[in-house]
This record gives sequence, structure tokens and C-alpha cells, in this order.
Amino acid sequence: MATEPKKRTSKQPKPAVADLSAVREQIDGIDREIQALIAERALWAHQVGKAKGKLAAAVDYYRPEREAQVLRRVVDRNDGPLSDEVLVRLFREIMSACLAQQEPLKVGYLGPEGTFSQQAVHKHFGHSARGLPLASVEEVFDEVASGTADFGVVPVENSGQGTIQSTLDLFLTSPLKICGEVELRVHQYLLSRTGRIEDVERVYSHGLSLAQCRSWLRQHLPGAEKQAVASNAEAARRARNADDAAAIAGENAAHVYGLKVVAGPIEDRDDNTTRFLVIGRASFPPSGHDRTSLMVFIRDQPGALYKILEPLARRDISMNRIESRPAHGALWQYAFFIDVAGHVDESPLKDALGEIDEFAGDVRVLGSYPVAVP
Repeated sequence: MATEPKKRTSKQPKPAVADLSAVREQIDGIDREIQALIAERALWAHQVGKAKGKLAAAVDYYRPEREAQVLRRVVDRNDGPLSDEVLVRLFREIMSACLAQQEPLKVGYLGPEGTFSQQAVHKHFGHSARGLPLASVEEVFDEVASGTADFGVVPVENSGQGTIQSTLDLFLTSPLKICGEVELRVHQYLLSRTGRIEDVERVYSHGLSLAQCRSWLRQHLPGAEKQAVASNAEAARRARNADDAAAIAGENAAHVYGLKVVAGPIEDRDDNTTRFLVIGRASFPPSGHDRTSLMVFIRDQPGALYKILEPLARRDISMNRIESRPAHGALWQYAFFIDVAGHVDESPLKDALGEIDEFAGDVRVLGSYPVAVP
């Protein structure tokens, strides 16, 4: 069993000037300790699996609320020099690898390889999860519902372009639950086979990415034809077949499809961020810092929306988002999608929902899940 390493803090004095070989020897010793501790952690994670008994599949071992708690403690303990984001990524990969000892999770996403959805999968589940690239967001829902995929990751809103309505509409008829969320900082790049902007006559990209780069395209490629395709990775696949074509996609797509970066980042907003939802077949317990997504069908009567929102406001429950969408199967009837702070199994949200249910035509909890860890 590995011995506990000496505690090192930023308050300890830095060593005096040392020769390079001595520094490298110290680093090698620390690396051995880190590796031994990771191996020990993996063994204990395996013991957790044994303690749970014989379960059906990897999805039965996965607990998003537990992972969120671990990652928050990582952030709380961090006093540098590495950033919170870097440390969270490192611990996410360790947990991903430990979980994969049982069996890798299968996670569906909008493919092909090289999309921002794939990046969101890696950010939330780590690289030890098995990604399943699918042709559409609707197919992601279908594969999770059928059990082919354990979870799915789907885009739901962008900081500049707003809600992705087609994703919300799928929740109107789907039995799936929201199990988590991912916030991904999105950088868009112009990619082509030649790497020369003067060769570009056509630009392929997902419609949302074209909208996120509208001003840049107007300024730098005003005469180029813009064509929306199913995904940015599909755009990159098309661009690699012609010298006069380019794609707008993430930088990773350039490596996957053998393209050169012409320009980038080219998004119009510095804070361009896309929020993704993790969808699954089951609900999970509270993590201590959660969000709940509701779908509410309101009866057609005066003050109906006020009666839904007032119990939340009276209990100081923060509402993060509200959207209305036409209800399927009922002319001029609408469903309200509402995101609020808290978990459905805990007060005060539990009490508020009990009161709301008296006024609403139907209240469906789409999911209670941990707030995204940076």
C-alpha cells in the first residue's frame, strides 16, 4: 500500500537554487508517489464495486452526485499554482479511468468525431468513457431510451444564440431524465485544406456556428457562400474534399480531418459558451448544489403563470430560465420549461412543487442534477 506523501503547500519556502539533476530527482520521486496513490485509489474504487454487489452494467455504478461532490472538494482545496479548471480535468480523468475498471460508460452525442458535443462528453465523463457518435440529437435520445447508450449529451443553449428549441421539443414526448449539465467554452476556427483565406468560396458549418461568426464572416468573407450542415464535424469532412471550401469548427476538427487553421478564434462574442445536458434513464439523489428542470403545462385561466411562479418566489427559489414551447397535440396550448435552483427531493423546492401542482394542468420534473463544475 502506498505511503502518504508529505504535504506540500504554497506556504512552504521554495528551495534554494538547485542543480537540474536534483530538481529532476525530486520530480521523479513525486511522480512515483502520485502513481502509487492513483493505483491505490483505483483499488479502492474496485472495492466500491464489490460492495455494491453484482450489478447489471457500468451505468449502475455511476453516481453523478458523488462525482460532483468530489470535484467541488478539489476546487475548495486548491490554492494553486494550477487553476481550478486544470485540477478538475485531472481528477475527472482519474475518476473516469477508475469507473472504467468495471466497464466503460457508453455515451451518445451528436457526431461525427470532432464536434463540440464530443468535447462536452470528454469534459463531463472523461476520456475513458466510450463515445457513440450519432447522426442527430433525436437519435441520441432514441439510443439512450433503448438502452444502447447509457447516457447522452445534447446541446440546449448558447450564451449568444439562446435556447436550441429542437432539443427542448424532444423532452415533450421523451421519458428520459436530465442527469447533469456541461458548460463548454466554444472557440470557432476557419479550417481549410490549403490554409489560405483567398481560396475560400464556400463555408460549411452548423447553423448555430454560422450565426456565432456572422460579423466575422461579413467582414472577411462577404462573398463566400455559407452552407449549414448537420454538424461542424460534417462541415470539416466536406471541406477536406475541395480547395475552395472551408469549415467553421473547433480546432480539434482540424487534427481529426487533416485541415489547416486559416483563422481563429473567429466567434463574435468573447464569452461564447454552449450549455449541454446529460440525459439518462434514471434520477439521482441530491449533490448539495443542484438545479431542477421542470416542464409545466398551464391551464388556460387568468393569472395561471403567476400562480406557478409565486410559490417559487415566496420561498426565495431562484429561477434560472423560462421558455415556452407549443404543446404537442393541443392547438394553442403551451408548455413552459423552467430551470430553478434546488433538488426535487429537498425543501424548499419540494414544498413549492406540491403547491404548484394544485394550479398547473401537469407538472413534469425533467430532472434534478448537479450544477456544472467549471
